Amino acid sequence: MTTIQVVSALTEIAQKTRLAASKLGVLASEEKNQAIDAIALALESAQDEILQANIADCEAAVADGIAKPLYKRLQLDEHKLRDAIAGVRDVGKLDDPVGKVQIHREIDTGLVLKRITCPLGVLGIIFEARPEAAIQIVSLAIKSGNGVILKGGKEALLSCTAIVKAIKKGLSNTAVNPDAVQLLTTRSEISELLKLDKYVDLIIPRGSNSFVQFVQANTRIPVLGHADGICHLYLDQAADLEKAINITVDSKIQYPAACNAIETLLVHHSIASEFLPKVAEALQAKDVELRGDKRTLEILPKIELATAEDWETEYSDLILAIKIVDSFEEAINHISEYGSRHTEGIITEDITTAKTFQALVNAAGVYHNCSTRFADGFRYGFGAEVGISTQQMPPRGPVGLEGLVTYKYQMCGDGHIVSNYTGANAKSFTHRDLE
Repeated sequence: MTTIQVVSALTEIAQKTRLAASKLGVLASEEKNQAIDAIALALESAQDEILQANIADCEAAVADGIAKPLYKRLQLDEHKLRDAIAGVRDVGKLDDPVGKVQIHREIDTGLVLKRITCPLGVLGIIFEARPEAAIQIVSLAIKSGNGVILKGGKEALLSCTAIVKAIKKGLSNTAVNPDAVQLLTTRSEISELLKLDKYVDLIIPRGSNSFVQFVQANTRIPVLGHADGICHLYLDQAADLEKAINITVDSKIQYPAACNAIETLLVHHSIASEFLPKVAEALQAKDVELRGDKRTLEILPKIELATAEDWETEYSDLILAIKIVDSFEEAINHISEYGSRHTEGIITEDITTAKTFQALVNAAGVYHNCSTRFADGFRYGFGAEVGISTQQMPPRGPVGLEGLVTYKYQMCGDGHIVSNYTGANAKSFTHRDLE
């Protein structure tokens, strides 16, 4: 297909999506919930087809030499699919984020202002080789009244195709036009998607740092997303060591390919000699490769020496870098230098220290005495997430329904004109908030 043909075909897809989204955006909550339930049922019915497609994707990926972390993300077994479908139903149970009155204010007698939430329009979402992400994204898009154009990783092409086929089939007998959900299948379509600012309202890229930067540099469409997930856990001098070991292990090994798994462990020097041998034993029992600074190697002489590159690497694997710090301030400085503003944690029984850490650390999630793996839309009670944003402006962190709506101002009057509120005999505004 020539570039002109790609552009023409993609423009037609985007136009169809926008038209379907405009109708979806004004549907009643009950109609959207019925569509979400239909999606869940259709996915359950297509389970065998979806899992077989994923097996084919995995086999092809292995033949192409896929990296271990990416392979773990690609795999979709019965349990992952079940959990994803459960997430769809959870989204259906959430309050409708559309049509909420945020401001209801009398400007003057008979002149009333409202600020009301509304859908963004059409989302363009480019995600890594996690096929279940397509399920989460579509359910959130439908609930928030948005159309969605998906582009999954090439490794998950068959899986995503089977998933979207089932979703469209589920939507076919509901008030939601199946055109509200589209799937792109080629890499060349990404660049063209980024040019469709007339039809696409938000791009959410989920991938490497370089890819996110590429997207940001090549589109006029607003971009929401995160790149690296370099997360830290700081073991304070007042840490409970038993808690610290359990939380460290969970934060690293529960799902090492996830962006909220820790990559660096910072340990206060006063507890290092007691803590490090114990945590090393627990981690190495789970096949975690440890790398440490020179001071760490004095306590754990058999592990590999960490280099400067280790502090700025997202391993997404069973590898953990360890650094001993002399103070709370040194830990904060290290996180400020190398952190990706994703999720950071502290283990301490000193509440003042914990509160100070949470106030000073600039990240979407700052945790005290719990695993960084809790940074997830499903675990937050959002039902699912379209991604995690590490940007400073909201939405930040796991982006669920509330991050997929904007608002508009509606004003109703009775012949009111601005001229009456200016000049020598200007009327005054009442600016009275209403129930």
